[in-house]
Amino acid sequence: MDWPSIAPAAVTLFFIMDPLGNMPIANAILENFDSRSRAKILAREMLFALLILMLFLFAGNAIMDFMALSKSSLSLAGGVLLFIIALRMIFPPAVEDGEGPIDDPFIVPLAMPMVAGPSTIAILLLLSRTQPEHLAEWSLALLAAWGGTAAIMTASPFLLRYLGDRGARAMGRLMGMILVLLATQMLLNGVAEFVGTL
Repeated sequence: MDWPSIAPAAVTLFFIMDPLGNMPIANAILENFDSRSRAKILAREMLFALLILMLFLFAGNAIMDFMALSKSSLSLAGGVLLFIIALRMIFPPAVEDGEGPIDDPFIVPLAMPMVAGPSTIAILLLLSRTQPEHLAEWSLALLAAWGGTAAIMTASPFLLRYLGDRGARAMGRLMGMILVLLATQMLLNGVAEFVGTL
C-alpha cells in the first residue's frame, strides 16, 4: 500500500465533499423529519453516494476510453469545476425564503450532487486514469473521505449547536480557499500535459 499517496488523496476528496459547508443545507432539507427518520435518510443517501463514487472510480478508464477523453482534458475540466465549486464555497449564494421543504430526498440532492458531485467524480476519474494500478489505494482514500463526511453529516445537528450557521460557513470558506489552490494546480497540470502532447 502506498500510504503517502492515500492521505493526500483522502484529504483532497474530503475537502471537495465539503461536509462542514453542506451541514446547514442538509439540516434545512431534513428539518421536518424526526431524529430516527433523519438518521435513516442520511445513512441511505451516504450509501448511494458511496456506490456512485465507487462506480466512477472503477469504471473510470472504460468511461474515458468510450468517450475518447484525454488525461489533459480531464485535468482541465476537473480544475475548472473544482474552481467553480471552491468559489461557491467561499462566496455561497443567498438562500431564498420562498424555497419549500423537500419530501424525503432520494439521491438528489443529498447523495448527488452534495457528496457525489461533479468535482469529486472528476478527481476519481483522473486518479483511475493516471494510476490505474493504485485502485486499491484510491478506494481506501475514498472510503476514508466518505467515512469522515458521513460522520460529520450524521452528527450535524449536534455540531451546528456548537458551531452555528456562521461557524459552519466559516469552515466551508476555509475549505474553499484550500480547494482554490488544488484547482489551480489541476489547471496547471492539465495545461502542461496538453502542451507536452503538441
